[in-house]
Amino acid sequence: MAIEIKVPEMGESVTEATISAWTKKEGDAVKVDEVLAILETDKVSLEIPAPTSGVLKSISKKVGDVVHVRDIIGAIEEGAVAAAPVSPSAPAPKAETPTAQPNTGKVNEELPPAARKLIEENKLDVTKITGTGRNGQITKEDVILFMEKGGASSPKAAAPSPEIPKAVVVGVNNGPRETIVPMSKLRQTIANRLVSAQHTAAILTTFNEVDMSPIMELRNKYKDKFKETHGVGLGFMSLFTKAAVAALKAYPAINAEIRGTDIVYKNFYDIGVAVGGPKGLVVPIVRNADLLSFAGVEQEIARLAGKVKDGKVSLEDMEGGTFSISNGGVYGSMMSTPILNPPQSGILGMHNIVKRAVVVNDQIVIRPMMYLALSYDHRIVDGKEAVQFLVKIKEMVEDPTRLLFEV
Repeated sequence: MAIEIKVPEMGESVTEATISAWTKKEGDAVKVDEVLAILETDKVSLEIPAPTSGVLKSISKKVGDVVHVRDIIGAIEEGAVAAAPVSPSAPAPKAETPTAQPNTGKVNEELPPAARKLIEENKLDVTKITGTGRNGQITKEDVILFMEKGGASSPKAAAPSPEIPKAVVVGVNNGPRETIVPMSKLRQTIANRLVSAQHTAAILTTFNEVDMSPIMELRNKYKDKFKETHGVGLGFMSLFTKAAVAALKAYPAINAEIRGTDIVYKNFYDIGVAVGGPKGLVVPIVRNADLLSFAGVEQEIARLAGKVKDGKVSLEDMEGGTFSISNGGVYGSMMSTPILNPPQSGILGMHNIVKRAVVVNDQIVIRPMMYLALSYDHRIVDGKEAVQFLVKIKEMVEDPTRLLFEV
């Protein structure tokens, strides 16, 4: 009995996706709930599990095809057994030393479209490329890294005629001058949203700096006991998240949004925390951050970051959010102007901690300093409110006990 494999519901407002990979090929045995295919939507990647055990009978949609909710992408022969790869009557193959198989010019159809295109255009030997993706799959980044390391072309690549030596240009890369790859659904959506945010909101950014000495001393004093007690490391994000919540309560317009001709003030605090993943920056949401303890915030951030890095973050993890925090400092950013995540009206940017000479009590001292940035929608947030918001953050970071007493 053939069981159809269908595209499932993918969340609110998501109606189509692109097949980025098949983990099985026709004729392979599959087990129920085993991942068969990976879909890439404009927000996240989704895994398609096998609805039953059996043999993958057919694949009706190939890698790179655009599919919609409830589309049939293949079928499984329920209860069937995969054919043995070698007939029992066939003579045993002669023992040979395993060697890498040369590229035949037709790259494995299960590879992601971007990786397959790079391999075909540059005539690379796919057997020599180490895959770091899911289940060892070769990604676009793997191919680029292979090429940067001087990866050899496949044996079938055309060689220059021996009668006419190829001119050598010293100091110039003799590889392809351009590499063109299609934008993924996720990257297209990010691009469209960023442009939309610039055209829709009146975005301004204000800056301040904060002395990180108090929070660093506090962290060094309690980090070991904190981890022993709560099972998670004590970072700076929990304090900045709690400080942001306190500042949002003091200046509610920054926790609001414009809806038509109305201003909607949010009485809850769902904080988006930007996390770098294999497919770019995503912003999962720490729900009800005002109700969580410092340990609760750290545990939730660690859980969401783990899902992002494993490629398992869901649409529900990223929907909503009233305010965002982006920590460019982990990549070495000294200062930046973070862009709003619509329809939110504010985003806090954290940056690198650098020891600088500052004046304290009329004395020049060396302190670990961080620049903070607040980008805000000037349509509903006044400049005075934005400046005071950052001052509030600064006060609480430089005197963390204020958070305990909510002052």
